[in-house]
Amino acid sequence: MGNYDNAMRRQVFSLPELIRQQYEDLEPKTRKVLTTPEIFSIQRIILTGCGDSYAAGLATKHIFEELTGIPTEVVTSIELARLYHKKQLGFSPNNPLVIAVSHSGSVARVGESVERANKYGALTLGITAKRDSYLGISSQKVLDVDIPAFEPAPGVRSYMVSVLALLLLAIRFGEVRGCYTMDQAMSYRNDITAQADALESMLPEIDASIAELSSKWAHMEAFDFTGAGFDYAAAWYGHAKMFEAAGKYAMHINSEEWLHLNFFMRNYEKIGTVMFANSTNPALSRAKEAIRHAADDLGRPLLVVSDAARSDFPEKCVVVATPKTSYPVTIPLTQFVPAALLSGYIATIIGEDDGRGTKDNWSFARDGYAVKNSEIIID
Repeated sequence: MGNYDNAMRRQVFSLPELIRQQYEDLEPKTRKVLTTPEIFSIQRIILTGCGDSYAAGLATKHIFEELTGIPTEVVTSIELARLYHKKQLGFSPNNPLVIAVSHSGSVARVGESVERANKYGALTLGITAKRDSYLGISSQKVLDVDIPAFEPAPGVRSYMVSVLALLLLAIRFGEVRGCYTMDQAMSYRNDITAQADALESMLPEIDASIAELSSKWAHMEAFDFTGAGFDYAAAWYGHAKMFEAAGKYAMHINSEEWLHLNFFMRNYEKIGTVMFANSTNPALSRAKEAIRHAADDLGRPLLVVSDAARSDFPEKCVVVATPKTSYPVTIPLTQFVPAALLSGYIATIIGEDDGRGTKDNWSFARDGYAVKNSEIIID
């Protein structure tokens, strides 16, 4: 598949080194961005963002709760900015903690949601690469992200770093609040860097499998991505990349709802179906049931992304392995990789420009105009 090399693939292959580099940069920063009294005062956490940044929140919501015991929500920026009840944005001093993610920091709705949270008494923390951006200026605290420049593509490197930043914050919060020992916290952190080595060794096989599958799936009419918990975040990411890179119809849904709704769709032989099913997921049994029905009963074209054994899944599906981890909380760092490769390959095979090249009817989106230039209302 050498002729189908593409920018998303090259971003994927840069991830192992990026994990190592960003860990060294972000780990010390996450120790200092909030004071110990501020960390102890947190009673609820809200994660917010748009697009990939929203998916990063989905990937780490359960991690925050698992590692810190703090109730955590993922709220879209439009809901936080316009609909979230003001009495819940300052119910006690510095509460809730609103963590807003935006690599560019210039997305209007993210900055607006932070301004509104500030107005009603929340503590706000922005994660951004641009401290002088709308988000950086609006946030009370800023976690600076410094990702080395790379050729542009629908977000791969930026998404991984957003997940990493949130994961490191969760580890730090739990450590400070005494949820586990410092040694355990370091064991969690070591599992992050171990992911870099594991991904590096597995990437050639993952890439070859997805390249072969992409050649067969390039002309699928639609794509269906499913998962639950951490797996659902990867499914959300997968559907987003299929939109951005290939411009194909796509959907994300949790494993339970797939068996209530999506399996009814006709022309299922033209729907590329991707199901995430990691071995530590409490919902694994339900994912396996969905996989069995999709593969054996419907005969859908099916890709399973999992760290579990190939023998756990039907013969009729393609299974692509992702790195095993010592702790479930680090899985989101690499689990999304097959979805990124799939959308990048399919876009290249069909000759599609990322973001439709922001030409013709899509020209209004050039330079992010549609998300950066929007009326700000702080109510």
